[in-house]
Amino acid sequence: MYRSFFISLLTFSCFAQTYAPNPGEPGSTAIHKDSSVFISWADNVSIQPGWKQISDTTQGRASYGLSAYALGKAEGDGLTVVSLGDGGEAIYYLSKAIKNGPGPDFAVFENGFANNYLELAFVEVSNDGISYFRFPAYSETPTNTQSSNASYTDTRYVHNLAGKYRQGYGTPFDLSDLDSIAELDLDHIHFVRIIDVIGSIDANYASYDSQGRIINDPWPTNFESGGFDLDALGIIYQQEEVGLESRSLSTLAYTNPCNEKFDIQIDDTYRFRWLNMQGMLLKQGELRPNLSSIPTGDLPAGYYYLLLESENGEFIRLKIQKQ
Repeated sequence: MYRSFFISLLTFSCFAQTYAPNPGEPGSTAIHKDSSVFISWADNVSIQPGWKQISDTTQGRASYGLSAYALGKAEGDGLTVVSLGDGGEAIYYLSKAIKNGPGPDFAVFENGFANNYLELAFVEVSNDGISYFRFPAYSETPTNTQSSNASYTDTRYVHNLAGKYRQGYGTPFDLSDLDSIAELDLDHIHFVRIIDVIGSIDANYASYDSQGRIINDPWPTNFESGGFDLDALGIIYQQEEVGLESRSLSTLAYTNPCNEKFDIQIDDTYRFRWLNMQGMLLKQGELRPNLSSIPTGDLPAGYYYLLLESENGEFIRLKIQKQ
């Protein structure tokens, strides 16, 4: 009898309904898209879609929506979104950095059609687009049975995972959760990366929370709109100053498109990073007024990001085409 009681107590403890509840309920942290707390909305994003079903990649990648659907104010209509697929990701760039304020600093919007139909994603932030740091994510959803499109997840089982709340309501993120990371400047967040949680409970494909627990959400979702459906990124606290990029586009001269090399006219010394559209670092170094070319002949044709950082901390990001 005591053993049975202990097992029951242990099971309850492992799967407690610990976190904030649905929108409109006491203690919910959901933020409606029309809330006055939002001072702006992200307007620059790159999307790398994941597979429709990671265990069968012959089905191809998710393809629903356009990257433009994830820009500007959240629609909350369930349709104007871009789907990430299994393990797909979106990277937002913000010329005016998000900063750490009292309480949540930004919110991510998904298109869940019901309170407890949750397609989840990890959220990471970066100062430079190179080093990303993930919000500690928690999932207490039981993993004895695979969640599917016909099953539901209790909102109170998850925390710090985008997609916790239904369409029209943003999941908030507080940069203070990352204040123990010495190398991250919480007042100059220029990049937010959102990565689809692969909801499979099969350890061969599963995603894990900060405690090493498998995250169980609807899977497989092997159709065009599978995986996390991104609606918008709403910003609550943001730096007031305008970054270098906003004044550089009209004053800097540079070769775009480029071919064998990329040339730029600068009047200061900059550290540069050359990234592909998925944020992978391909080249890095230093540019000076008398040495301001980057060899690009070894790169395949396509689009790239160039990140420049001056010695006094000014920051610029350019999108470059290589022919």
